[in-house]
Parts: sequence; C-alpha cells; structure tokens
Amino acid sequence: MSTIYKLPLILDPQPKGGCTVTCPFLPELITEGDSVEEAIHHANNALAAIIEAFQDLGRPLPTILRPVWSDA
Repeated sequence: MSTIYKLPLILDPQPKGGCTVTCPFLPELITEGDSVEEAIHHANNALAAIIEAFQDLGRPLPTILRPVWSDA
C-alpha cells in the first residue's frame, strides 16, 4: 500500500554545499543531502521511517500529515 502526503519542508543551503531539510510541524524529520534532489529523497525516506515508528508505538500521526493520495 502506498500513500502520498503533502508536507511543508524547509531546505537550508549549507556553506560547503548540499542542504539540510527540516519540517516545522514534524521535529523528528531532519535530514540532508549533497543536492536538493538528494535531500528531498532522504526526506521521503525519513518520513516513511517516522510514520512507521509512530504506528509501531501506537502514536497517532500529527494532523498535519494528511494523505493526498492512497492506493489502498
């Protein structure tokens, strides 16, 4: 089953290249990449891991995480 979420991200360029990605509504999400594309790819992976961790712990997902598409 696949679900797509829409989530605001902040991409901060780093002085030596690459960028850091954070989300103001999901402090658990922080990652980086050598390019914007790589950083967003890492953010997608981080979000999947965060969602899985919330589910494993029985925690409700933050209300900001509203699916915009699902194949379920």
